[in-house]
Amino acid sequence: MTDVDALPESTPDADSVTPLAVEEAAELTTRIVDNVERVIVGHRDAIEHILVALFARGNLLLEDVPGVGKTMLARAVATSLDCSFKRVQFTPDLLPSDVTGVSVFNEKTREFEFQPGPVFANVVLGDEINRAPPKTQAALLEVMAEQQVTVDGETYPVPDPFTVIATQNDVEPGRTYELPVAEIDRFTKKIRLGYPTEAEETELLGRLTGEHPIESLAPVATVEDVRRARETVSEVTVREPVRAYVSRLAGYTREHARLGASPRGALALVRASQARAVFEGRGYVTPDDVQLEAPTVLSHRVRTDTEVDGATVVERALEDVAVE
Repeated sequence: MTDVDALPESTPDADSVTPLAVEEAAELTTRIVDNVERVIVGHRDAIEHILVALFARGNLLLEDVPGVGKTMLARAVATSLDCSFKRVQFTPDLLPSDVTGVSVFNEKTREFEFQPGPVFANVVLGDEINRAPPKTQAALLEVMAEQQVTVDGETYPVPDPFTVIATQNDVEPGRTYELPVAEIDRFTKKIRLGYPTEAEETELLGRLTGEHPIESLAPVATVEDVRRARETVSEVTVREPVRAYVSRLAGYTREHARLGASPRGALALVRASQARAVFEGRGYVTPDDVQLEAPTVLSHRVRTDTEVDGATVVERALEDVAVE
């Protein structure tokens, strides 16, 4: 028996969601980005990358050194949306059931009831995800790909919209676990923030001398806004020459690496390009959208046996593969 009251509302029928006009969706994006910038200084492109992943029905991985604002960026985006938000602090002793939920025996009813875990939220922040062992990370595989969780043979849908924003520390390899390839492939994008410039850091220090701006940040978009924007993105036209271009880029990575971009990666690139087109106020995808999105969508999926990394392979693909 499921604890129905503990579960979030079920996913609405996609046919009942009315898409926003492209211009409205573009304005929504600008509104969210501007709001997040009240907290985050100097990372407008990173904010846009998160929204691209969200509107493209995907997930995003933030990798960088500690202290550059990864977690705060994720919180600011989630706070700007009037939706449910849960944070999971990944640690070496975290169990899969701590993420997905667990069936508990109810002494009164003499039946098992499902207690949903923190993954049942619109935006799930997986903080320092690579500190948990592979078994715990694997708990995210189903929900990241299918927006559902299966526990004890029962399947439960997570809220719609749903996205995972995960952060990863890349400076303590001896104390962290490498993310499985199957999990990496489920992240639509992987980005880095980098250190702020002197001017950006000076402004940041000024903002944080009193109350942290995240405490007064208010939502500027609703769950329904996000659902409708996602429908707008899904209806953006992707003509056959553009789809063929994406396929050739993915094929190039497979020919020039031990492991290239998967078909899931190619699909992620198409969806990200659709979102980028909407951000630019267009109802159709151009090769420029694909070229802008390819580095953050494909690079983390590419594995090589040489010193050449995935980003370099994708960069060469964009140089060598012709737009026809």
